[in-house]
This record gives sequence, C-alpha cells and structure tokens, in this order.
Amino acid sequence: MFSPLNRGADAEPPEPELLTHRMPGDPIWHDPPPDEQMTAFVTNYEQDPDMPGDPGNAPFDDGLTAKQKRWRLVRRIMYAGVTAFVLIPIAIFTVLYFVLDVPSPYEIASQQNKTVTYNYADGSVMAKDMQDGNRVVLEPGQIPDKIKYAAYAAEDETFQTNAGFDIMGILRAVKNQLTGGSGGGSTITQQYIKTATNYDDYSVTRKATEIVKAFKMSNQLSKSEIITAYLNTIYFGRGAYGIQAASQAYFAKDVGQLTSAQAAYLAGIIQAPSNGDDLSYAKSRWTYVMDQMVANKWLPASERSKATFPKPVSEEKTESPGFEGSRRNLKSAIGSELASLGYSEEQVRTAGYTVHTTINKRAQRIAEQVVKDVMKGQPKKLHEAFVAVDPTSGGVRAYYGGPYDETDYINWASKGRNPGSTMKAFDFTALLKQGKGGPYTTYDGTSPRKFGDVLVRNSEGEQCPDCTVMEAMKRSVNTVFFDMVFNDVGPRAVVQAVKDAGISNNSSVSDLDGNIAIGGGDNKITPQDMASAYGTFAADGVQRGSHLVSKITTPDGDVIYQADRSGKPAFAPDRQKSKQIAGNVTMTLEPVLAHSELRCADGRDCAGKTGTHEAPGHPGENSQAWMVGYSRQISAAAYVGDGALNPIRDSYGSPIYGSGLPGSIWEQFMNRYHEGLPELPFPEVEVMGEPPPPPPEPETTTTVPPSEEPEETSRPKPTPPGRPEETTTTTTPPTTTEDDDGGSIFPGNGNGRPTEEEQTTEEEQEEG
Repeated sequence: MFSPLNRGADAEPPEPELLTHRMPGDPIWHDPPPDEQMTAFVTNYEQDPDMPGDPGNAPFDDGLTAKQKRWRLVRRIMYAGVTAFVLIPIAIFTVLYFVLDVPSPYEIASQQNKTVTYNYADGSVMAKDMQDGNRVVLEPGQIPDKIKYAAYAAEDETFQTNAGFDIMGILRAVKNQLTGGSGGGSTITQQYIKTATNYDDYSVTRKATEIVKAFKMSNQLSKSEIITAYLNTIYFGRGAYGIQAASQAYFAKDVGQLTSAQAAYLAGIIQAPSNGDDLSYAKSRWTYVMDQMVANKWLPASERSKATFPKPVSEEKTESPGFEGSRRNLKSAIGSELASLGYSEEQVRTAGYTVHTTINKRAQRIAEQVVKDVMKGQPKKLHEAFVAVDPTSGGVRAYYGGPYDETDYINWASKGRNPGSTMKAFDFTALLKQGKGGPYTTYDGTSPRKFGDVLVRNSEGEQCPDCTVMEAMKRSVNTVFFDMVFNDVGPRAVVQAVKDAGISNNSSVSDLDGNIAIGGGDNKITPQDMASAYGTFAADGVQRGSHLVSKITTPDGDVIYQADRSGKPAFAPDRQKSKQIAGNVTMTLEPVLAHSELRCADGRDCAGKTGTHEAPGHPGENSQAWMVGYSRQISAAAYVGDGALNPIRDSYGSPIYGSGLPGSIWEQFMNRYHEGLPELPFPEVEVMGEPPPPPPEPETTTTVPPSEEPEETSRPKPTPPGRPEETTTTTTPPTTTEDDDGGSIFPGNGNGRPTEEEQTTEEEQEEG
C-alpha cells in the first residue's frame, strides 16, 4: 500500500481524496503548510522573476514589489508603442500600397483643363481665364538635363537617391508646422502626387497617402520618368502647365533651346507661380537655384559667374482674355490676395473656381480713363498708381497699378513707397488717441527748428508761430508735426495709429526715429493700404480691411470663402470714441483741399492730404508725390513717382507735387465717380482738446449800385507751374528736412457723364 512516507521518484500519485472522506481538521497531503507555500514562491520567483504569483493569494498582491510592477508597466507600454507606431503603420502602409494608384500625366492634364471666372461686384463677368491649349506632354529624352538639374536644385536635391520621400524633410516639415515656420518638406515625387490629387490640405491623412503613392511611384517608374511626369504637369504661371508651355510663355522658345539661366528662372518660380512676373522675387529665386546647381556640381562655377538674370518676354505675348494691358496688374493683385487666403493660382485653376471681386465696373473704367487722360504726354519714366476703396465694406472698387506695357511692367499699386506728408493725419490720430490735444492745440511752427540732432525746416522758410493743428495740417507745416511726434506722442504711437487704420503686411512702418512724422525714412505704404487707411476716417473710425475678393464659389455654386465686412472700431474700444477721433481728423483734412486748389464738385464734403518725398541728394526736387482723400462713399489714393527715386518733373519741366498730377487724377476720379450719387455730409462730432476760437465779427459791406457793378468777364484759369508742397526727406543728423505745398498743374473737374447703364446708386453697387 502506498504511503506518503515512502513515496519516491517513481511512485504513483495517490488517488484523489474525496472531501466526504476527510475528517474535519485533517490536512490535504499535497498542500504544504502556509509557511512552506511562501518558501516555495520566493524560491521560484528568484529563479524566474516574470513568474506570475498566485492570483488567489490576494494578501500578497501577486508577490511583486512596487519597483517590479513599474518595470512590468514600462515593458507593456513599450510593447504597445511598438505595435501602435511600427506594426500598425506598416500594416496600413502595405494595404494602401496595393490599393492606391498613381495617375499618369495624361490623366492629370485632363483634370487641369478648367476655366476660372472672375466677376465684377454686381455679378457680371469681368474675365474668363481658360487653358490656352499650348500644353505638350514631353518624353524623357526631350527634356534637357540642365532643366532637370534646375528642378532638383530648386525643389529636391536628394531626388536622384531618395525613395520618393525624404524622412529628414518630413521631420523638418513637422517642426515647421509646430513652430509656425514654412516649408512642406515634400520631394519632387510627392509634389507630383499632390498635383495629381489637387489635395493640398495640411493633414496627416493627406501626407500619409502622399508618401505611400510616392513610394509606389518610385518603385514602378525610373527617376527619369518621374521627373518628366513632374515637369509635364506642374503649373508655372501665365496660364502655362508643363515645362514646354512655360518655355514658350516666358521666353518664346522651345524647351530644348533654354539656357541654364532660363531653366533656373522657371525652376525658381515653381514654389509661387503667381509671382512669376514679380522680377524681384524671380531674381531672388533664380540666384538661389543657380548657386545650388553649382554646389551640387550640376553647373560649372565658370558658367555661373558669367550668367546674367534672364528677363522674360512681355506677358502681352500670352493670352489672358479680359485682363489685357493695365488690368494684368489687377489680375496679379487678385492672385496675390487669393494666395494669402490659401488658394494658390494652380489650385484655383485646377478646381475651376469663380472668383467674385469687389471691383465696380463703372469705377474701374473711370479710373483707367482718368489716369490715361492726366498722364497723356507725360515723361515715360513716371510711374503711376490709383486705388479706390469703399469705406463701408473695405472692398476695392477701382485698381490701377500701371500700364503694363513696354514702358512699365511693375504693379505700383502693390509697392510700398514713402507716404510723405500724408502721414501727418496719423501723427494727429496718435495725439487724439492719447488725449493730448485736438484740432486747435497750438505748436511752435517756426522754421528752422532742431529736434535732438535733426534740423527740420518748413517750405520756403514759412513761419507759423502759435500754429494750431488745423492750420498746420492745411499748410503742411513740418515743424509742428515733428514736434508733435518727437515731444508728445512718440514714433511708436504713430506706428500703432497707422496699423489701427488698417495697413496690411504689404506695407511697412518704422518706429526707429522721427522721420515717421513726415513719412520719410524706412516708412513705406502701398497705395491700396493708404486708400484703405484713410477710408477708416471716412467710415467714422471703423476699420474694414481692404480686399479685392468678396467670395469664392465652386463650379456647382457652393461658397467656399466669404470676406468679412463687419469691421471694428479702430482708434478706441468704444465705437463712439473711435468715431470722435476720426471726425476730428476729418476736420483738419477738409481745409487742405481748398488750400491745394482741389475740390469735390457740387460742394460735396471731401477731405484729404497731399504729400511728396524729396529725391535723395536733390534738395528741392521730389521723387514721389501723393494725393489721398475721401468722401463718405469712397476713399482714393493717387501716386506718381520714379522707381529709382530720381527727381520727377512733368511735361512742362516743373517739379511734381501732390496737388499736381496725383491731385488731378484724384479730383477727376472723385467728381466723375460721384455723379448720380447722393451728397452725404460728414457727421458732426465734438471737438477734442481746446475749444475752437470764437467766430470773427461780421465785416461791414458797402452796397454798389446796380449801374456801377463791374462787368463780369470770363477768362480761362491759367495753369500754374506748381508751387512747393510738403516735401519730405529722410533725415540723418544734421540733414535738413523741408516741406512745401503747391498748386494744381491740371485744374478741372473731369469730363464725360456716365451712360444710363452706369447711373447706379451706392446702394446698388453695394448690393453687387
């Protein structure tokens, strides 16, 4: 009989003992006492630390120490991390690889053949931008290596060795997204995929799909085939898709005839094709591409040193129905705004959007005709710009950036220039915001006066002791406004006032020195921003950002973008206070027009300011001239200048002042634009600062008998040569600053009345 006392290695285990056969208190033979259980557990755990404890032994909590539990948790997290970040992505990548297809260049070409429609504010069609039909899909052997190398240098230096995506580029892109930087880190292959899908949103899903397709494309096609597909499909601007169309559009030659310098030009504008005709941008990119080609040994250094920037042919050689001549600058401005809203020209073209602009058909025609009339016969070196903005919405009603012909291809309406004395309105705004004065606050307006190391003079030695701001604004007394900024408000307050009024990032103002008081130095504002900023005064101190695009719709009519026209108080949190400040500025700007021999017809309420900037190194000569002014219904800025800051003179050889050519453009536009519109007076507001002086005593008049009344004669008003007005210079100690005021070279209120079709009210325009 088997006994537990003599069981050995070969002994058979006993039969299970029935619980009913056990007496109370009898021990179970195969269960050691509790102390032996613990001894066995510790021994086994030392041999195998991962051995789980007895789940039924709750008092011992599976036998693991706190440290051992932490390590077990870390191990499990690591296992989960590997699964989540390695195994699952690999599985998804594998599935996507077999599911997703890479479209051919021919498929992409058929998708890109869309028409973009541009509408006026009233909904009528301004222009249709269609494919010009010059796309050619080339074979790999038809594209010279120099063009491929230029593309590598511009977009993807590792193209020949990467697997369709660049890990380091992706990490840089992630960093840029997290830190607010720029740069997507996409390879050429990824860019082709993005073009094929027309999906450019910054998202993990888009990036993951793009990477999978790029990898698959790299496995299916050779590098030569991939770069060829890329260059056949990307957009270069000027309506040109593909390298062959771009070669014809920019250089009027086939792709095989391009030089390395021309290839670098085209490769450089791939990132921003809407800037393809911005020569300053294009030259910067061209320089980068050429240098990168040398660095990667794709271009001999000797050839680089001899290369010159290749200027493209006139865009007039390409077709753009509805945007001929000067309207090409309008199209460029619309394109820049679309890009700032996140809609690239390529995306707009590929999707076939309808762009609804704020341009008023009648106002645009008037602006173009007035500029043409006033500048007829003037020196060709003069550059002009004109922009009109609706203060009630911020919408640009008329836009002229230059003729866009063989004499001038630059869009001057988008270029920041020294604003001269037009800045004085913002000096005064800063004073009002700080509660330190008003229209009747007095300053020492004698000349010359020294402020620190800067000597400031008034025009022709004009003196104005105890000069009110009202009088100083009318006569444009430099010493008053330099004193105001230098001693009372400080340059930073003027910078803030200009920003409050609504200038955009296209303009720049500096708070480095007192030059901001008279619009000199590094302070440069675009005509569009100046019209918008003065429009804030016209809108009772409510700032509405100027814009050319009111909304964007898909071919199905869905609205995907709508401009915000609500506005906000500009100069104070309280709307009434902001209105009071704007109204006090308007008080000082109204008398300026009569002093400058400018006026709005029919006695309509208008206000404004002229301004000029002195040509560097030419005392008494101007290089830039402005007229900016507004009514309740429109705010407009006219600019005439010389791009090289040389002295500017009119066809009579006389210096050009703000009240001359710019003043005539502004005056004629305002009078023609307001025909048929109701007369809206400026609102009355409480005068800030010192009260106005009492009205003068009425003068005694002598009645002349009817028989002795002088006979009226009608004589034509002579055309004055222009007198000095508000010239400003960039001051550096001890350079002097002068300012002057002058008369109109082209007097008159314009001509031509609108047709019956053009007789629209402001409400009807706004409805458009």
